[in-house]
Amino acid sequence: MPTSTILTSVRTGPALVALFLACASVACRRDMQDQPKYIPLRGSDFFGDGRSARPIPEGTVARGELRADKVFFTGKVGDQFVDHLPFPVTRQVLQRGEERFNIYCTPCHGRLGNGLGMIVRRGLKRPPSYHIDRLRQVPVGYFYDVITNGFGAMQDYSAQVAPRDRWAIAAYIRVLQFSQLASINDVPPDVRQQLNNELTKPAEPKKPE
Repeated sequence: MPTSTILTSVRTGPALVALFLACASVACRRDMQDQPKYIPLRGSDFFGDGRSARPIPEGTVARGELRADKVFFTGKVGDQFVDHLPFPVTRQVLQRGEERFNIYCTPCHGRLGNGLGMIVRRGLKRPPSYHIDRLRQVPVGYFYDVITNGFGAMQDYSAQVAPRDRWAIAAYIRVLQFSQLASINDVPPDVRQQLNNELTKPAEPKKPE
């Protein structure tokens, strides 16, 4: 075989192989918009029940939703409400509870927790005051449970208020209850003197209009 023929074959061989592979890949091409997937609510001939959407296996837990701390997520030990928060109560916790309470609870319960919120003044049913004996004596876990699951005419707020914020609100309700029954003797001495000064301070005369 002439040398020129051999060189031509060597040069064209890889080109033919590349051309063949290119043609083969085009034949197997699938556009991204044409994916092998089921459209939501579309039926299926593959599964016996005819549904393409498969039920979640029993016991499946979403990431971050294990909720192993039963006290934190239920407010109970067994069937009994707990009478303490599952984390330390700090000034920041109470401030957060006050903020969330004023957002979600005051429309019905009022800022003092006396059940005289704005919608009650508009004619809706009045909720019980937090300052009645029954609610002063219930464990703090009770308030967490009511926020989570609702009670009577009150809907649950589990979707609006995160679990830790529910505890913060429950702690702030205790502060409201204490505030309405506290006496001057419950105030620290240094602050008590300041309050006494404010109470004995003469009123400023009104300016003429």
